[in-house]
Amino acid sequence: MDDELNVTYISLNGYVEVNKYRYVYFFIMFTVYILIICSNSTIVYLIVIHRNLHEPMYIFIAALLLNSVLFSTTIYPKLLIDVLSEKQIISYSACIFQFFVLYYSGTSEFLLLSAMAYDRYVSICKPLQYPTIMGKNTVSIFLLLSWMLPALHISIPVIASAEAKLCNFTLNGIFCNNSIYQLQCVRSRLITTYGVVGLFFFTILPMLFIIFTYTKIFIISYRSYREVRKKAAETCLPHLMVLITFSLLTSYDIIIARVESNFPKTVSLIMTLQAIVYHPLFNPLIYGLKMKEISKQLRRLLCSAKNHLMY
Repeated sequence: MDDELNVTYISLNGYVEVNKYRYVYFFIMFTVYILIICSNSTIVYLIVIHRNLHEPMYIFIAALLLNSVLFSTTIYPKLLIDVLSEKQIISYSACIFQFFVLYYSGTSEFLLLSAMAYDRYVSICKPLQYPTIMGKNTVSIFLLLSWMLPALHISIPVIASAEAKLCNFTLNGIFCNNSIYQLQCVRSRLITTYGVVGLFFFTILPMLFIIFTYTKIFIISYRSYREVRKKAAETCLPHLMVLITFSLLTSYDIIIARVESNFPKTVSLIMTLQAIVYHPLFNPLIYGLKMKEISKQLRRLLCSAKNHLMY
């Protein structure tokens, strides 16, 4: 539907009894959003202010957490507005923007996880060459590629979707993801092929690289001293846990766009909420508790805040 300003609006049809549970939705989403912003920002702050955390591994972690903040800030404020509104609608241009940020941050995350896997490989398997290989220039190049390549890649389907003719104005979701293709009258075969190629190069290929890299790390660690095995476990397991959870959520997003009509509405809403809640909270939790140096600085920060409150 078009209003007087010729702006196209999309109805978001993914909520379940929003009129009955609007304040429950709002409380949960607002609480989760505050937790996401505070937890991710706290870890980034600790990495920035402490020089001993100015290492490639922690810099990549900070980049991952900034991705979570970007994603959440694009999604949650609109969700909070929607649950308090009589009608859950979004302009098509805002919908396209949500789509861009969602897949930009997701693609960037896979590339950052690949960079982290390579960093751990060099650190554990080639420790003497580590300072030379993982210098500031290398880290800067990895960060630039992890941020620029996804933006260039996602721009193509975004531009195509912005120019596509719409025949459906109801989205079976609470925010804009792959389901926007169901709004279009005709889905371009070229964009479909482009998406498959992008999925291979920006998702499957990085995952295979990460699996190969960590396999090499664990083989070398198994044959090495106990200290090497301990270092591998402390630094690699958190990354693997993040990769596994993120891969599962990504798989759900890819699948749901094709079989969403077969999902009960309540199940679809629960799965969608899990996708936007777990990962942004899981990253700072894992890195804050499992990464020794970050955990140590976090405890100091909490103790300092506790002392200030007492006095």
